[in-house]
Formats: sequence, C-alpha cells, structure tokens
Amino acid sequence: MAKKDDKRDAQIAELTADLQRMRADFENYRKRVDGEKSQAKEQGAASTALKLLPVIDTIERAILHIPPDIAEHPWVQGVAGLIKQLDKALADMDIARIDATPGVKFNPEQHQAIQMDEEAKGDHEVVAEELQAGYLLRGQPIRHAMVKVTRA
Repeated sequence: MAKKDDKRDAQIAELTADLQRMRADFENYRKRVDGEKSQAKEQGAASTALKLLPVIDTIERAILHIPPDIAEHPWVQGVAGLIKQLDKALADMDIARIDATPGVKFNPEQHQAIQMDEEAKGDHEVVAEELQAGYLLRGQPIRHAMVKVTRA
C-alpha cells in the first residue's frame, strides 16, 4: 500500500510540475503576443504617419506662400485649418513634431544636418533653420528634422 501511495505521490508531483511548466509557458506566450501586438500597432502608426507627412509638408509650404491679398479669404482660411486638424490627428496617434526652432541645440538623434554654416564661430552647434519638419512617435524619431546648423 505504501508503494502505491509513493507512486501516486510521485505521479501527482510530476503532473503538478508539468502543469506549472505549462502555465509558465502560456504566460510567456501571452506576454510575447502582447508585445508583438503592441509592436505591430506602433509600426502601423508609423507607416500611416510617414504616408501623411509629405501631404502635411505640402500644405504647410502652400500656407507659407499665400499671397497677402487673399489671406483673409474663407477658402484660404479653410485650407489653413487643415493643418490644425492634421496636427490633432497626429497628436491622437501620439506623434509629435521635433523642436527645430532656430537656436535650439543640434541633436543628431532628432536632427539631420543638411547644411552647415562653416563661417560661424562658437562652442556648440545650434539649429539655424528648419528645412523640413521631423516627427517623433512615442518619443522615437520616425522622420528626423532636416535643418541648417550653425555654431553659437
């Protein structure tokens, strides 16, 4: 009888260990799937944003070159309002514009230097002009800001 109890206890211990391994495997699987879902969602947002950014750039350039005599026309104001809506849509997707205002310190992780003012003297590099806007998705660059750099 003791042998049967020992055999049964060993079998129960083995099945318990198998169950614990299965639970751990399932938990690891669930975490991996959650991570893959999150990564796929982020890649989808980045892909969508990258397709929209050239449209936003074109609208911004058009707004910069509005002739003063038609600046107050309702149609022009409507087109200018598109930028606000697009900015809100990007913000809803957790996408923010990279700060590339003149005077901001040059950051190679966010800025791409397209031009350099070689004649300027100074200790550190700063943005002189933003040539194309850059954007961050959850703090990570999806498109670097193209800038002209000078020394300050």
